[in-house]
Amino acid sequence: MPTLFRFVVTLTILAGIVYGAMFALAMFVEPRKAEMSVRIPPEKLNPHKD
Repeated sequence: MPTLFRFVVTLTILAGIVYGAMFALAMFVEPRKAEMSVRIPPEKLNPHKD
């Protein structure tokens, strides 16, 4: 049973580290805001039906 307990504790610690890293990224990294434009060829908008 001590081996199972050690395994569960290790997984819990690793999950906490991953969660903390994701939380830090979400709180401290700001996304760059930029305007985006994509050209769509007219053939894609109005395809010819044969």
